[in-house]
Amino acid sequence: MNIAGRMGRWSGAHWKTATFGWLAFVAAALVLGQMVGSRPLTNAEQAQDGSARAETILARAGFEPPATEAVLVQSSVAQPDDPAFGTAVADLSAALRRMPEVGHVKSPIVSKDGRSELVTFDVVGKADTADSRIQPVLDRVAVVQRSHPGFRIQEVGDASASHAANDLISQDLQRAEVTSVPITFVILLLAFGAFVAAGLPVLLALSAVLATVGLGAVVSHVIHTSSTTSSVVVLMGMAVGVDYSLFYLRREREERARGRAPRDALHAAAATSGRAVLVSGLTVVVACGGLMLSGANDFVSMGFGAILVVLVAMAGSLTVLPALLGRLEDRVDRGIVAVLAAGLMRLFRREPASLVRLRGRRTLLQRLKSDNGESRLWGIVLRPALRFPRAAALVAVAGLAVVAVPAFHMHTANASFDAFPRSLPVVKAFHAVQRAFPGTPSPAVVVVAARDVTAANVRRGIADLRRRALATGEMHAPVRVTVNATHTVARVDVPLAGNGDDPASVSALRTLRSSVIPATIGAVPGVTAAVTGETAESYDYRSTMNTRTPYVFGFVLLVAFGLLLVTFRSLVVPLTAVCLNLLSVGAAYGVLVWIFQEGHLHSLLGFQSTGSIITWMPLFLFTLLFGLSIDYHVFIVSRIRELVLRGVPTDEAVAVGIRTTASTVTSAAAVMIAVFAIFALTRTIMLKELGVGLAVAVLVDATVIRGVLLPAVMTALGERNWYLPRFNRPRTVAATEV
Repeated sequence: MNIAGRMGRWSGAHWKTATFGWLAFVAAALVLGQMVGSRPLTNAEQAQDGSARAETILARAGFEPPATEAVLVQSSVAQPDDPAFGTAVADLSAALRRMPEVGHVKSPIVSKDGRSELVTFDVVGKADTADSRIQPVLDRVAVVQRSHPGFRIQEVGDASASHAANDLISQDLQRAEVTSVPITFVILLLAFGAFVAAGLPVLLALSAVLATVGLGAVVSHVIHTSSTTSSVVVLMGMAVGVDYSLFYLRREREERARGRAPRDALHAAAATSGRAVLVSGLTVVVACGGLMLSGANDFVSMGFGAILVVLVAMAGSLTVLPALLGRLEDRVDRGIVAVLAAGLMRLFRREPASLVRLRGRRTLLQRLKSDNGESRLWGIVLRPALRFPRAAALVAVAGLAVVAVPAFHMHTANASFDAFPRSLPVVKAFHAVQRAFPGTPSPAVVVVAARDVTAANVRRGIADLRRRALATGEMHAPVRVTVNATHTVARVDVPLAGNGDDPASVSALRTLRSSVIPATIGAVPGVTAAVTGETAESYDYRSTMNTRTPYVFGFVLLVAFGLLLVTFRSLVVPLTAVCLNLLSVGAAYGVLVWIFQEGHLHSLLGFQSTGSIITWMPLFLFTLLFGLSIDYHVFIVSRIRELVLRGVPTDEAVAVGIRTTASTVTSAAAVMIAVFAIFALTRTIMLKELGVGLAVAVLVDATVIRGVLLPAVMTALGERNWYLPRFNRPRTVAATEV
C-alpha cells in the first residue's frame, strides 16, 4: 500500500491521537509564533547585485541613515512672507521638535512659486522599523493641520508610506479572510449538500493557515520575511487546503455510495485520492521551490511561505481528515436539521421517532443530486471534444493563443506610489510635493570602501568622480560626501537626471557605473566602489529577474516532469501536463497585461493603470499557477489511469474519468476562483494583479484545459498516453487491487 494509504489507515484507527495531535500542533505553532515574533527583510537583503553590495558595505560601516520624512505646508492664496504662513510653518516645526520620535528638523525649503514650503526631518531609530513609530508624528501633523484650516499640511516619506501601505494591506487581508470563509462554505455546501461535509474542508484550511502563520514567524528568524508573504499564505492555504480535503472527501463519499462499508470506503479514498493529494502537494512544493533560484530574498520568503502552507495543508488532509471521516462515518452527510436532531437526542438521552427520522433525513440538495457520481452537464460538454478530438484541440489552442498575445508586450516595473489608491492621504501628499517641488528624485549613492577614504589618492578619486559626473550632463549638483567614523567608507550622493525610474534616470545610472566610476574612483588601487539608491535598486531587481527567470522556469518544468513521470510511468502524460499548464499560464499573462497594463476594466476593478505589471508578478504567478494546475491534472489523470489499469479502454476511461471527477474539479475551482476574486477587489494593484491572474488561470484551467483540451488530447493519443520505453503498456490489474 502507498504512503498516503497507510497514513489514512492509521489515522482512521487512531482518530483521537490524530485529531488532538493536530489541534495541539496548531495551538503550539500559534503560541510559539506570538512569543518570538517575526523578522522582516532588511534594506540590504531586499537589494540585488551591485546595490546589494553597496547596502551591505554601508550597514557594516555603521552607515544607518534614518528614515527621512517631509511635511508640505501649502496655500493657494497666502505667500511665505504672510504672517499666517510663517505662523503655520513655525507651529509645525515647534511641534515636531518637541516629539521624541523626531530628530534634526531642517529649515523649510520654499518652492519656486512661493506658495509651498517643505519641512524635512529624520525619524529617530532604525530606518527599517521607522513605520512602526511614525503614527504619533502623523497625529501631531494632523493636529497642526486642524489648527490652520486655511493651509494644506500633509506628511510624506518612506516611513509614512510604509505605514499606510501596511495598514491598507492588513485591512484588505483581514477583509479577504473574513469574506472568503463564508463564501467557501456556501460553495462547499452546494457541492456536498451537507452541513458537516461542507464545514470540514473550511476548518482544515483555516487551521493550516493559522499554523503556518505561527511557524512562519519562527522561521523568519532564519529566513527573514517579506511583507507579501502573509498574502501568499492566506491565498495558498485556503485554496489548497480546501482542494485537498475536497478530493479526499468526495472519493470517500463516492465509495460509500457504491455500497462499501465506511471503513473500507475510507481506506479506498486514502489509497487513491490520498495518493493524488500527496503527488499534487509535492508538485506544488517543487514549483514554489523554484522561487529559491530567483536570487531575490523576497521571492525566497514568499516561496518558503507557500511551501510551508502547502505542506501543512497536505499533512492535515492525510492525517486529521481521515481521522474525522473515520469517526463521523455516515454522519458526515448530515445537514443542519439532522445535526440539530442528533444533538437534541444526545442532550435529552431519548430517541423519539420524529427526531430519529430527522436525524436520518437527506438534505434537499442531496435529493436533487445524481447518485452515480457523474456530472450530466459535463457529459454534454465533453461530447464534442470526445467525438472530434483533433478539431476541439485545435480550436482551444487557437483561442488560448489569441488570449495570450498581449503577454508578448508585457512591461514590468517596481511598485511605486501609483500602486496605491489616489485617495490615500500619503499618496495625495506625494503628488502634491511632486507638483510643488518637481525633479527631486532620490539620488544615486556611490559607496566607496578603502582602508582610509581620507587618504590623498582616495580624495582625488572622489573629486574626479564629482567633476566627471557633472560633466556628463546626466548628473547634477549638489554632490554630497559623507564619511563614517572609522574613515573606512565614504557615501557619495549623486543626483541623477529624470524622475528616478524613467529612461533618463536609467541611462544616467548606466553612465555612472560603466564610465564615470571606472575612470575615476574605481581606478584607485585598494578601493571598492558600488552604487545603490532607489534607481539602482529598481534597475538591479529587474535585471536579476530577467537573468534568473529562465532558470526558475527550467527547474519547475523539469522537476515537475520528473515527478509526473515517476507517478504515472509514462512519458506522454507529464509532457501533456507541462504543455497544457503553459497554455493556461500564457492566457493568464495575456489577461493580466490587457487589464492592468493596458488599463481595460479599470472602472470595474477600481484601479488606475500604471502602464506596467509589478516586477515580481510574472515569475511568482508562473510558479503558483503551475503548481495549482497540476492539482487538477493529477486528480483527473489518476482516475483515468485507475480505470485503464482495470482494463477499461483509454477512450472510455477518459470519458468516465472526467465525468466522475468533473463535479469535484468544478467545486474546487469555484472555491479557488472565489478566494482569488476577493483579492481582486482589494485596494492595491499588487493584490489586484495577484488575484485576477490566479482567478483567470484557474478558470481557464478548470474549463478550457480540463474540459476540452485534456480529453481531446488524451482521446486523440489513445493508448500512446501510456508510452514508456521498455514499459510501453500499462499493467492490467484486478479492480480489487486498485
